[in-house]
Amino acid sequence: MAFWLQMGFLMASLTSSVVRGRVENELSPECREFLFMRTPPKGLELPSVKYICQFHNKKPRYVTLYSTEDHIPIYSAYTFKHSDGETCVDVPWMYEPQLSTSFDTDEMQPFPRGYMHMNFEDAQAILDDYTNAIHYERGTLNPDEHQNELDDKASTYTLTNVVPLVPDFNDRIWNKQEHIVRKRLNNYCRGKAYIVTGITKSGKMIRRENMNRIAVPNYLWSAYCCVDYDHNTPYTERYKFPSFAHYALNEDENNEIVETSVPKLQEFLKKTFANQNFQIFEGDCNPQSSMKSD
Repeated sequence: MAFWLQMGFLMASLTSSVVRGRVENELSPECREFLFMRTPPKGLELPSVKYICQFHNKKPRYVTLYSTEDHIPIYSAYTFKHSDGETCVDVPWMYEPQLSTSFDTDEMQPFPRGYMHMNFEDAQAILDDYTNAIHYERGTLNPDEHQNELDDKASTYTLTNVVPLVPDFNDRIWNKQEHIVRKRLNNYCRGKAYIVTGITKSGKMIRRENMNRIAVPNYLWSAYCCVDYDHNTPYTERYKFPSFAHYALNEDENNEIVETSVPKLQEFLKKTFANQNFQIFEGDCNPQSSMKSD
C-alpha cells in the first residue's frame, strides 16, 4: 500500500512539473495577462507550433507562438510599457530550454559558452544559424524599446522572439515604425496597450550544413489595442485608436510601411497566411463587442 502511495505521489509530482512548464499547449492564466480580453489570436492553427510563456528572472514577460518546425516565432504578444526608447546593451542572447525537455528550467537561459547545441537545435534556432546568414539579421518581434524595466527589455533577447530580417528593411523601415508606435502610445494611450507582432512565411529558408534551419518571413505585421486613450487626441492620430495596424514586405525594395485598420490587416492576412476565422484581438479590440459574444 505504501508503495502505491509513493508511486501516486511521484506521478502527481511529475504531472505538476509538466503543468508548471512555460512551453504550453494551452496558455496559463498568468500569461493570458498579455492578451486583450485574455484571449490569444484565432485562426493560426499551424502545424508544429507551441505557446511559450516567456519567463525571465522569475516573472512572465510576454507570450510567443513558436514554430518548432520553422524555428521562428509566428507572433509575439506583449503589453506596451511607456518608454524613452532606450535599448539594452551587453544582454546575452538566450534560448528556451523547455522546447527540448519539459523537466528543465521554465526560464529562458543564455547560450552557454562552448554549448552543445545538438541538445536543443531540433526544436529551435541557435546562434550558429545566424552566423553565416549574411543577407539577414536578427529582428525582434517584441522590441526592447517597447519595454521599460531592464528585465522586460532583457527578456526580448531570446531567439524564440527573433526572425531573420533584411538589414536595410529592419534598420530603415521596421525600426522607424516601432519608434512611431512607441511615441503614439506614450502620448495618447492612458491605459494598457496590447500589441501583437507577427510574420507570414515566404518559403525561403536559411540553411546551415545543407539543412533548412530558419524560415525567412515574407511580411511582418503588427497591431495594437488601447481602449483607454485620450479622446482629445488630434484627429491625425485620433482615428488610430482604439486600435490600428501596419505591415511591410521583408525585402530591400517595395518595403514601405502600410498603415491600416486591424480588420483590413486581418483580411490581408487571410489571403496570404491565416485561416478565414483569423482575429488578432477578441471582438476586434471592442470590449462591449467581446462581452456580447461571450
